[in-house]
This record gives sequence, structure tokens and C-alpha cells, in this order.
Amino acid sequence: MIRRKQVSKEIVIDLTGPDGNAFYLLAQVRSLGKQISLSEKEMNKIELEMKSSDYEHLVKTFDHHFGQWVVLERWYTFLHY
Repeated sequence: MIRRKQVSKEIVIDLTGPDGNAFYLLAQVRSLGKQISLSEKEMNKIELEMKSSDYEHLVKTFDHHFGQWVVLERWYTFLHY
């Protein structure tokens, strides 16, 4: 079967691949922030919060701010209740 190529409107970042490292996610704050018209001050605040703890905190902070536009994928999740 041949079908027309599907265009995905969601942005997916594989956290288990090269795009899942902290430097890439921090760079995405700038890239996505500009696309959604965040101010320089807002982007700085998000970056500072992302860097304030460990990698898991960085990922959760990124997801909190950009989760409506970006899907983060990985094989496992940490559950913190």
C-alpha cells in the first residue's frame, strides 16, 4: 500500500537519544520561546529553573513550560509523589 506522507504537527523529543541531553533541551527553550513569543526575561527564568537541580528536574521543568507543544518520550518514568 502506498499512502500520502503524514505530516505530524507535534514536536517529539526522544529523551533517550542525542536530543535528550540537557544542553539540547536548554537550547530548545530559546528556539521554542521565540516561536511562542516569550520575553528574554521569561526564557532566562525558565533556563535558571531548569538548571537549579538535577536532570529529572530539568526535564520536568521543560515539560511544565512547553508540554503543550512538545512531547517528550523515554522508556521509563520517575514517579515522584
